[in-house]
Amino acid sequence: MTTTASTATRRRGGARGRGRKQHALLRLRGDIPVAARVAIAVVSIVALFGLWWLAADVLVNQAFLPNPADTVDGLRALWESGDLATDVQASTVRIAEGYAISLAVGVALGVLIGSFRSVEAFWESPVGFLRYVPATALTPLFLVAFGLGDDSKVALVVAGTVFFNTVMIADVARAVPRELIDTAYTLGAGRTRVLARVVMPHCFPGIIDVARVNLAAAWPLLVVAELFAASEGLGYRLQVLRRLSQWDQVFAILLVFAVIGLVSDLFLRWLRNRVSPWARP
Repeated sequence: MTTTASTATRRRGGARGRGRKQHALLRLRGDIPVAARVAIAVVSIVALFGLWWLAADVLVNQAFLPNPADTVDGLRALWESGDLATDVQASTVRIAEGYAISLAVGVALGVLIGSFRSVEAFWESPVGFLRYVPATALTPLFLVAFGLGDDSKVALVVAGTVFFNTVMIADVARAVPRELIDTAYTLGAGRTRVLARVVMPHCFPGIIDVARVNLAAAWPLLVVAELFAASEGLGYRLQVLRRLSQWDQVFAILLVFAVIGLVSDLFLRWLRNRVSPWARP
């Protein structure tokens, strides 16, 4: 009797909990107003820069950690000298070329690995093995093989990201529901049409998410490549400024990296939602 009463009490408590209206900001996976989202984002950015300012002025020697105002001054000096525009252009072109190649190979091979057991059996082990080889350790080899120009830097970006793109896109392709493929076959579609009309559209949002994640790894690889035999680029500029102990401009370059990464991420997220609104989280 006591157990029954206790169970009934818990059920009433659970019912009251379910019936209690939750605040929109604390609702699991619940939508929040656009204005609230923007306000929270602004507060988080202000808090981040506030912590940076506090650390620079109070906690750390300012000679090594400039505050945001000094960093903006360093950014202005780089822009006025013309070095910043040249370096951003050089690094952006290298990243675009290398990551485009990496993503093209990753999509083609990853979709095949995730769709065909025979391709998976042949490629999964070599790709899984090679992705653990640190690409940065191969920098001297790329310099010898491709020379001191842009080709060696592009090759390092490709080598450092292509295997991760391939493995992650293969997992995306494996997640395509078998029912969709069987239905397409039942309706008379051939293998090529199923890949083009069923598998690829279903994979596209996941491919964009993979591209967003691994693009963040491409930039450090480029910085390493630009430390060797480069005369322009953000990585090269970092090395020069570090040697001159111009830390305000060093942090200005780091800020540029953050802005480029944020803009790239927002663009890829917009592209995913624009092309595949049905997959919007």
